[in-house]
Amino acid sequence: MRNTTKTAILIGAAITAMAAPVAAQATSTPTAAPAAEAKTARVSGSAQIRLTYWPDQDVRAFTFNAHAVPYSAPKPGLPNGLPTDARGIVKISHYSPEAGSTVRSEARVDCLATSPGNATLTAVVTKADEQIKDWIGRRFGFTVHDGGPGGGHDRMGFSWSVVNSDQNEEGAWGQGKVGTCMGPAAFAPVVKGDYNVRHADLPPVPQG
Repeated sequence: MRNTTKTAILIGAAITAMAAPVAAQATSTPTAAPAAEAKTARVSGSAQIRLTYWPDQDVRAFTFNAHAVPYSAPKPGLPNGLPTDARGIVKISHYSPEAGSTVRSEARVDCLATSPGNATLTAVVTKADEQIKDWIGRRFGFTVHDGGPGGGHDRMGFSWSVVNSDQNEEGAWGQGKVGTCMGPAAFAPVVKGDYNVRHADLPPVPQG
């Protein structure tokens, strides 16, 4: 009888020992982490660039503060808008030592598309100094290459000066029209400042 009781005690102890880690594991299981916030594309920063053709006499600075707002600007035939819809501001400053003055303008962002380290955006000019009043209402294209921290390897491009020429019906050359999210390669190196690009893939069309 004593042996039977002793065996029962040993078996009970073994079962308790085996069950204890399982119980501890069940009680220590972490709760599911909240879903990460969806990130949208963004480009920001301010810098001066060097133009190869006027390296010391033509200082141009561009400031970007733009972010994607997908499907926020309905258009005829596109009631949801586009995945590249965006908002923000581009500020342009052009100093000419020859003229001894700085010309400034400001544009409202309407489109943004990115890839890792790169952004293409367009903006319509809303403010401009007297010398360039004819810019108001025109859409310009910009590209930004984020080469890493510090801005030493950054580049940018813009849709006038040395690019985007087109011919009219008479064959005369002039500046071409810029559509949304159209911009040239980032042809100009940054010499001072820093740009930052946060990439996000284009989202699907909203349902409903």
